[in-house]
Amino acid sequence: MKKQLFIYATLCLVLSGMNNSTAQNTESFPFVLPKEKPNMPLSASMERNYSYIAPRPEDNELFSQFKYTMLKGFDYNNHDGTISRRDPSKVIFENGKYYIWYTKRHTPTPPQGAAKSSSTIPSSDWDLSEIWYATSKDGFTWKEEGVAVPRPPKPNVGWRSVSTTDILKWKNKYYLYYQGFMEASGKRGDDCPVAVSYSDSPDGPWTPANKIVIPNGEKGAWDQYSIHDPYPIVYKDKIYLYYKSDFDGDPRLVRMQGLAIADNPLGPFKKHPLNPVITSGHETTLFPYKSGIAALVIKDGNEHNTIQFAEDGVNFKIAAITELMPKAGGPFIPDVFENTKDGRGITWGISHLTNYTNWSQNHSILLRFDCDLSQDIHDPIMKRHQVPYKPEVYFSQGLNADQRKRIKEETRKLKKE
Repeated sequence: MKKQLFIYATLCLVLSGMNNSTAQNTESFPFVLPKEKPNMPLSASMERNYSYIAPRPEDNELFSQFKYTMLKGFDYNNHDGTISRRDPSKVIFENGKYYIWYTKRHTPTPPQGAAKSSSTIPSSDWDLSEIWYATSKDGFTWKEEGVAVPRPPKPNVGWRSVSTTDILKWKNKYYLYYQGFMEASGKRGDDCPVAVSYSDSPDGPWTPANKIVIPNGEKGAWDQYSIHDPYPIVYKDKIYLYYKSDFDGDPRLVRMQGLAIADNPLGPFKKHPLNPVITSGHETTLFPYKSGIAALVIKDGNEHNTIQFAEDGVNFKIAAITELMPKAGGPFIPDVFENTKDGRGITWGISHLTNYTNWSQNHSILLRFDCDLSQDIHDPIMKRHQVPYKPEVYFSQGLNADQRKRIKEETRKLKKE
């Protein structure tokens, strides 16, 4: 009897162990990554992975890598720093061709800094600039058409420089929003409220409204000095105009994005009470996507190098993380002015590269970017998880003299111990 009880007890233990093993196996996360979040306890990281549009980047419509192409048709005076083109607007298609507007500086010298600036010598790459425009039949070769918005006479808004423009089409009229500088950039916090000019045609002539449409914030506000990069979108029957400002002051700048909303292109624009609505980014690119707004958030802040999305155009969340993002991207968005409730996304646009040669010849160039952030295409090449950088890219990010000195001193101290 005792022997039978022993065998029974042993069998129970074995079966119990098998059951425990089976239970543990069923609780393991599956080998094939589920497309939907499984009903099981998850780590914070795995919970976050299922907060994105898809758990795999290649299935995420708001994930893309970016491809770049040199543009034809623009002269840069042998890249000596006297001609600069930067901060392109959104691309629009009118009259059988593409249009872009951008900041153009053509000065006797490259930028010399605020202290050395004058009525002819620029302080920065965007100082003493005007708004120019160009057209293209294919998006690769461009024809520079001329000045769209010149600097107005003093003391009008923008008499020192007009720059960083973007385009709005509203009820068959066209509006260019831009920064208007009343002093050389760098002298006092880049003070430059947003101004606007309007026209019946993308080819002009453009009539300045001669008014500030988005003023600087009150003293002590996050946007008291800078209202940069105005970016209008037609959304929810209104004009949503996003803009950038700075925290903390030079050289500890942290850029964030605000939002101002209006029923009329000339205002009044009301700043959103939740500003800033994006806590990172520099020249942020936005576009309608499905029922909300998507944003390419480059540089500056904890959430740089992310693609974000807001169902309501206000409360943005990270949708994807990527790399080598377009700087100051002005995308082609066919439905950007259509008040769409199903934004189709973007596949290409124009951006810029700054400091194309070296700082003594500081200037910027325009280039084309392509991507797959669209509901209408699926390009597997654009959905690859990484960019294979050449070794020289890594070695170009070398230690400076002070860093080498610090490391040498740390090693010296270790040898003494």
